[in-house]
Amino acid sequence: MFITRLISGIILVAFALLFICTGGDVLLAVMLVLSLIGMFELYRIFKVEKSLPGILGYLACITYYLDLRFQFCQDVMVIVLAFLILLLAVFVFSYPKFHSHQIMAAFFGLFYVGVMLSFLYQTRMLTNGQFIVWLIFLCSWGCDTSAYCVGVLFGKHKMSPILSPKKSIEGAVGGVVGAMLFTAIYCYVISAVFNMDDFAILPLVIISGVGALISMVGDLAASAIKRNFEIKDYGKLIPGHGGVLDRFDSVIITAPIIFFLAYYFYV
Repeated sequence: MFITRLISGIILVAFALLFICTGGDVLLAVMLVLSLIGMFELYRIFKVEKSLPGILGYLACITYYLDLRFQFCQDVMVIVLAFLILLLAVFVFSYPKFHSHQIMAAFFGLFYVGVMLSFLYQTRMLTNGQFIVWLIFLCSWGCDTSAYCVGVLFGKHKMSPILSPKKSIEGAVGGVVGAMLFTAIYCYVISAVFNMDDFAILPLVIISGVGALISMVGDLAASAIKRNFEIKDYGKLIPGHGGVLDRFDSVIITAPIIFFLAYYFYV
């Protein structure tokens, strides 16, 4: 199991390097595919993955990504409202075929997976985005790794004893500190290699710390949904890791945080 997980992790990192370094339409297309797979995994829990609400969700996600590329809507709320109205129409005119929680799940899935994952692409498209985008992974996966190590060594106080009994407050603190340390090292190396004297390290380290703190919410939220429905993994796409939502649960919530913090306080 460990070997499988390790090999899958190495392959994931290799693909991440390839697609994120390439950026542009290639990265946009990859994020769309990941979003659709993630939405399918979430919709499958609510049994709408192949029904009309789910199909409308996929179409809304595709429309949203096309708008990111071609900007044919002046306000993305047009897409959101159209999607909501269509979902409500399906709910009303097919009643009682779908339960209200299925309609709400279809609406939630677009935001939780499609929209939030898209901020990885949007961060990449910022000024210096080719460097800033890696903070999303440093403060999510870096936090997760650091939290695990510190928690195993020093963890005594449970952070969420019912939802995730193995996670500790000490591990959470170690995760945030570890993510900030990884970011500091990364930024120092980047500024030295590319001779970027104006690449301010401290603001990015602080941004990464905030992102790391919030990434734990994303991790626990994804776990809570699985607990509610008594499932171990969202999918089996990635050997040893589960599905897209299992591997990107913290990235989903971290991506928009890093984007907006970088956009308003750094770029």
